[in-house]
Amino acid sequence: MSTDKSKVAHPHKTLLKSSGIVASGVLSSRILGFIRDVVIARFMGTGFWAEAFFVAQRIPNLLRDLVGEGAANAAIVPVLSEYAHKKSKAEWQECINAVMAWGVIILGVITVLGMIAAPWIVRLMAPGFASQPGQMPLTADLTRIMFPYLILIALTAFQAGILYSLNAFFAPAFGPCLLNVAMIAGVWVAACFSWSLAYTLSWAVVVGGVWQLLAQWMALRRRGVHWAWPKHLNHEGARKIGKLLLPRLWGSTVYQINVFVDTFCASLAVIVGAGGIAAIYYANRMIQFPLGVFGYALSSVALPSLSKRAQEGDMVQFKSTLFFALRNLMLVLIPTAALMAIFAKLIIHVIFERGAFNADSTAVTSQVLFYAVLGLPFFGASRILASAFYALHDTKTPVKAATICLFVNIALNVLLMFPMKVGGIALASSIAGAVNCLLLWYGLSKKL
Repeated sequence: MSTDKSKVAHPHKTLLKSSGIVASGVLSSRILGFIRDVVIARFMGTGFWAEAFFVAQRIPNLLRDLVGEGAANAAIVPVLSEYAHKKSKAEWQECINAVMAWGVIILGVITVLGMIAAPWIVRLMAPGFASQPGQMPLTADLTRIMFPYLILIALTAFQAGILYSLNAFFAPAFGPCLLNVAMIAGVWVAACFSWSLAYTLSWAVVVGGVWQLLAQWMALRRRGVHWAWPKHLNHEGARKIGKLLLPRLWGSTVYQINVFVDTFCASLAVIVGAGGIAAIYYANRMIQFPLGVFGYALSSVALPSLSKRAQEGDMVQFKSTLFFALRNLMLVLIPTAALMAIFAKLIIHVIFERGAFNADSTAVTSQVLFYAVLGLPFFGASRILASAFYALHDTKTPVKAATICLFVNIALNVLLMFPMKVGGIALASSIAGAVNCLLLWYGLSKKL
C-alpha cells in the first residue's frame, strides 16, 4: 500500500514543481504587465486613444489564439508526446519541421490579408467608432502596424508547444515578460522623444513579438531541435495535428466570436456608456493575473502529464492528476474571486486612478471587475478540464460546449447590457463561463 502511495505522489510532486516554474514566469509577466497597464492608464485613461489602441491590439490577438495558442494546447502537445513515445527522434524532428512550415505559410497569408483588410475589420469589430471623427482611420493604422505580431506570436506558441512536449517550461513561462518589457520601453521612448504613444506602443508590440520568438527558438536549439524546411509538407504527423486542430479551430472561433460580441456591445456608448471597451480591458487584465499565474500554469503543465498518462493507458493516474490540479486551483481561485469582488473599487482606485484615469474611469472599470470576477473559478476549471479532453485526443466535446455557451453569452449580452450597462456584458461572460465549465465536467464524467 505504501508503495502505491509513493508512485502516486511522485507525478504530483513533479506537477507542482513544473507548475511552480510556469507560475513564477507568469507572475513575473503579470507584474510587468501591471506596470505596463498602470503606465498606459496614466497617459491614456479610458478615452479616444486608449480605445483605438486596445481594439487594434485585440484584432491580431484574437487571430493569435485561433491559429497559434489553440493549436499548441489542443493538437501539438498530444501528437508530439505520442511521437516521442512511439517514434524515432528523426521522425519527431521531421514532424516538427512540417508543422512549422505549414504555420509559416498559413500565418503569412493571414497576416498580409489582415493588413489589407484592416479598415473593414475595425468597422466590423467596433462600429461605434464611426460616431467619433478620426477614430476609425486611427484604429486601422494601428491595426496594420500590429498585425505582423500575429505570425510572430503564433510561431512562438507553436515553439512553446514543442517545449511543453519536452517538459521544458522555463522559456515559454518567462517569454511573455519580453513583450511587457518592450511595451514599457515604448512608453519611455514616446515620452523622451515626444512621439505618439499609441503609435510607439504599436511598434513596441511587434518588437516584443520578435523577442519572444527568438527566446523560444534559442531554447529549442539548446535541446537539439533545429528548424529546416521539410522534405514533404504532406506529413503524417502534420495531418494528425490538422485533424485534431480542425474542431479546435471552431472552438477558438466560438471564443473569438464571444470576444467580438463583447467588443461590439461595449463600443455602443449610447447604450452602455463611454469607456466600455477600455474598462473591459483593464478589468480583464486584473482577472488574468490570478487566472494566468495559477490557471494557465496548472493547465499548461497538466497537459503533457495527462497526455503521457493517456498514451500509457493509465486512467487511474490520469484521473488522479486531473483532480489534483483542479483541487489546488480551486483552493486559490475561489477565495481570490471573493476578495476581488468585495474590494473591486478599492483595487482599481489604488492601481489605476491617476492622470487621465479619473474617478469616472474607476467607477466603470470596478463595475466590470465586480461582475467579471464572478466567473474566475469557472474560467480556471474550464482550462484544466479542456486539457483533459485534449490529452485524450478529443477536441470535439469542448467545441460543443463552447458553441452552446456562445449563444448563452449573446443572449445574455442583449438582455443585460440595457439595464446594467457595461456591467451586464461582464456578467454575461461570467454566466457563460459557468455553463461551459459545467458542460465540460458533465462530458468528462461520462467519458471517464
